[in-house]
Amino acid sequence: MNIYFSCSITGGRQDQQVYHEIVQFLLENGHHVPTAHLAHQDVMQAEKVVSAQSVYKRDMRWLKESDALIAEVSTPSHGVGYEIAVALTLGKPTLCCFQRERRVSKILLGNTHLNLHLYAYLNINDLLPAIQDFLVNISE
Repeated sequence: MNIYFSCSITGGRQDQQVYHEIVQFLLENGHHVPTAHLAHQDVMQAEKVVSAQSVYKRDMRWLKESDALIAEVSTPSHGVGYEIAVALTLGKPTLCCFQRERRVSKILLGNTHLNLHLYAYLNINDLLPAIQDFLVNISE
């Protein structure tokens, strides 16, 4: 499956290890993740040389080509929110996962869109099976 992974870049990178583990899990399970580079520690440096317009065009193309979006939303991000809205508009199954103790926007928590799935997790060992369940359910 082609999975668009979305996470905070400029909003904060304190959850980078979680991002890395999610992407590794997806890749190890045979999924294609065009945004896998977002989970790398040096993503800010790598993306610095790419123009804003190029990032927008590239990411929107990747999102349109994806089968689903998985967003880690524990750290607020304008870009992640935008990508979630676009994915839902395109009819993409969307999983927004966040650490249970974090505050998440009520615009996400209150959204009843049929393609939006929310998951509050305790730790990575709790999250990865939930991601697997999401992917199995949308494949049926």
